[in-house]
Amino acid sequence: MTQSRTRPVTMRAIRYTAYGPPEALAVQDVPRPGIGDDEVLIRVRAASVNPGDLHYMRGTPYVFRLQAGPVRPRAHGLGGDLAGQVEQVGRNVTGLRPGDEVFGCGTGTLAEYVAVRHDAALARKPAGLSFEQAAAVPTAAVTALRACRGVRAGQKVLINGAAGGVGTFAVQIAKARGAEVTGVCGPANVETVRSIGADHVVDYTRQDFTRDGPRYDLLLDNVGNRTLAECRRTLAPGGALVPNSGTGGRWFGPLGRILRARLLAPVTRHRVVNFIAIPTRDDLTALCELIEAGQLTPVIGATYPLDQAAAAMAHLETGHARGKIVVTV
Repeated sequence: MTQSRTRPVTMRAIRYTAYGPPEALAVQDVPRPGIGDDEVLIRVRAASVNPGDLHYMRGTPYVFRLQAGPVRPRAHGLGGDLAGQVEQVGRNVTGLRPGDEVFGCGTGTLAEYVAVRHDAALARKPAGLSFEQAAAVPTAAVTALRACRGVRAGQKVLINGAAGGVGTFAVQIAKARGAEVTGVCGPANVETVRSIGADHVVDYTRQDFTRDGPRYDLLLDNVGNRTLAECRRTLAPGGALVPNSGTGGRWFGPLGRILRARLLAPVTRHRVVNFIAIPTRDDLTALCELIEAGQLTPVIGATYPLDQAAAAMAHLETGHARGKIVVTV
């Protein structure tokens, strides 16, 4: 008598086995994850991509390999932001049940299913957002939220890279806090930045924001295309510089510029604000409040299906993406 074998349940997911360009990414059929007592299984409907995904994909700067793997990636999935529906819950999970629509963070979210701890950065999806919009929120909007945490009503805020993923959220969050916001972007995105609430928009191809205009109480630099001295020149006395990007060597990349800014802070009249943008449930709750109040709307520049995730990463790698890039699953 022949025993029947149960075929393993599989899913489609993005996988890569070596550091390299987007072309190294492939859609594969892999086992669907199981869950523990404290986890939920989420059917992913959309995921967004972030610069951190590029670092893990490329294995650069090399400092990322301390976590990701020195020669080849330890984990073969990619993606951290998600929106979807709860498929299954562990026995210790309360507050969530199958069918609930959620958004937040996980590991390897460019996949049909992902297992996430119930106490991780996970929250109910705002009813007014699509899955694509909700997936655009977690990492970029939390970065903007923390960058703007000290902004007060009446202050002048400058956002370099205002049309990108973090920038579009930062413009709206700073406005919600009552600031007078100036956004710096390219000519193709001037109307986009104006439409999300910027009081003033600077086209960097026509105006040098480090030489022209008023002095600002806070500069959020999402681009890193100007020197630290030039950035400090834009600040009012006691103003704050928030370095969120920058070019650098293969060892430290943008982290090198952020570290230099921090080391210079004690000898300047300006503050340097550094933070680690690892989303929490409290962050997502605060963002939900802004979204439900009509003060925050995700800007999606492009969407790609899962089997074109490599094209989504290549688009992100150009450095000129408008808003967020989302992968539908």
